[in-house]
Amino acid sequence: MEMNPSLKKPRESVDLSKMSELSQSAFPDEVLEKVLSLVQSHKDRNSASLVCKDWYNAERWTRTKLFIGNCYSVTPEIVARRFPKIKSVTLKGKPRFSDFNLVPENWGADIQAWLDVFAKVYPFLEELRLKRMAVTDESLEFLAKSFLGFKALSLLSCDGFSTDGIGSIAAHCKNLTELDIQENGMDDISGSWLSCFPDDFTSLEVLNFASMNTEISKDALERLVGRCKSLRVLKVNKNVTLPQLQRLLVQAPQLMELGTGCFLPDQLTSRQYEELESAFSNCKHLHSLSGFWEANRRYLPSLYAACASLTFLNLSHETIRSGELSKLLVHCPNLRRLWVLDTVNDKGLEAVGTSCPLLEELRVFPADPFEEDMDHGVTESGFVAVSAGCPKLQYVLYFCWQMTNAAVATIVHNCPNFTHFRLCIMSPGQPDYLTNEPMDEAFGAVVKTCKKLQRLSISGRLTDLTFEYIGKYAKNLETLSVAFAGGTDWGMQCVLDGCSKLRKLEIRDSPFGNAALLSGMGKYESMRCLWMSACRVTMNGCRILARERPRLNVEVIKDEHSDDYADKLYVYRSVAGPRRDAPPFVVTL
Repeated sequence: MEMNPSLKKPRESVDLSKMSELSQSAFPDEVLEKVLSLVQSHKDRNSASLVCKDWYNAERWTRTKLFIGNCYSVTPEIVARRFPKIKSVTLKGKPRFSDFNLVPENWGADIQAWLDVFAKVYPFLEELRLKRMAVTDESLEFLAKSFLGFKALSLLSCDGFSTDGIGSIAAHCKNLTELDIQENGMDDISGSWLSCFPDDFTSLEVLNFASMNTEISKDALERLVGRCKSLRVLKVNKNVTLPQLQRLLVQAPQLMELGTGCFLPDQLTSRQYEELESAFSNCKHLHSLSGFWEANRRYLPSLYAACASLTFLNLSHETIRSGELSKLLVHCPNLRRLWVLDTVNDKGLEAVGTSCPLLEELRVFPADPFEEDMDHGVTESGFVAVSAGCPKLQYVLYFCWQMTNAAVATIVHNCPNFTHFRLCIMSPGQPDYLTNEPMDEAFGAVVKTCKKLQRLSISGRLTDLTFEYIGKYAKNLETLSVAFAGGTDWGMQCVLDGCSKLRKLEIRDSPFGNAALLSGMGKYESMRCLWMSACRVTMNGCRILARERPRLNVEVIKDEHSDDYADKLYVYRSVAGPRRDAPPFVVTL
């Protein structure tokens, strides 16, 4: 049947230059606001706000969730003026390299200034998700008492607070549904914060305190889990024993995500083991498992009955061996995500390739990043084995001591749909250990083959050729991380000229200097940030960048004994101008 050509006419007749007029005639305000209220992606909403003034206003009034990737890119006052109805905020603070102790203490990113404004304009705020922010107990108490309908708090890689602040949240947030505390630099004073939840409190759906170290009140935890019938995520710390875990599972068989406690040997009698196995078998909806501190292989079979529906298995906290992993993975046919330590060896990764055909994400972390021991690590052989059996692999983070160009070429040939490829060869400047050639062709194969690549981490001995490949072929790349690698400034110029979608560039311990820095002068305003540490950038180069691009914040973290070189350079776009809380060791140019 031939298509009626008149059906195409309205689309062909639309003039984008008259979009404002179209929006007024074709989309009444009520309809436009209703449509935009259904758009969840912050990127899509940002794009919609740029169409015309009407769309800008409609998007402004219908946005309830806000994502800010850099707390210094804007002020809370500017946010409050533009968006009057925000209920959920995700806010990121310090640069990512703070995770590697490259950002000094007291650098900034204090949440209190944001809370002061939010309390005035968003008293109806329900969710706050913070990453790498400075948070105090006083701020948490202020948060708990200022927002009566507050429901969800997530703190990831934050610092400055203690369990007393968490106790304030538990005591005062009567409608809390989520309390997610992950990998924070906090002071574990005591575990009594669990007793701060009121006796009639029943709304919790997510509780994660896996990274806390102190003993907790076991009775208070059991009572809380028993009351909260909608609890779907529970991740406990290493002080929760297997008998205690068994009692928790009996009370919460509806769990979808579980972080276990300690799997120490000799914790269970035969009868208790059977009860634990029965408790796991009754968890019919479990799709995520983590924890397993001090895992004992004698107790791992108790998990088998709950593994059939698992899509995520996180074993990165314990030294699981290849034999134990192999037996466990046989029971996980639907696994999509797997995190392990390199103690699984290549044999363990071979089992991954055999048992996990649906795997989409693999992360292999080093058990000891400072001890080069090929008898207890992974190599290119394990990586190749995974790629051969897991063709749907899209995300990989792989720490190893050796790699070859040929192996990486084989891996991306087997898995061409990588969006995230993060290869960390832990010996700086390591070449292809078989040919002694640079690793240029390895990363060249990645960017040539993986057309959807968004994030790339490179390492090993590299020349300008690697960066030429990246600039020429990685057209969808958004984040590039370079560590202990690089050739000349020309190589970085290739990246900055060729990667049109680049948003984050992170470089450490590399030979790039002023020419590389200034070659991106026209690009940095469209990026979120640039980080360069232990490179060859001088203070004069930084001053030139700051002078030529006044809308950028150019910050240098100076060491006491440094000369004219910029030890750590952090560049980011901002509509707020230079920040007002920079400590003395941060020089703003």
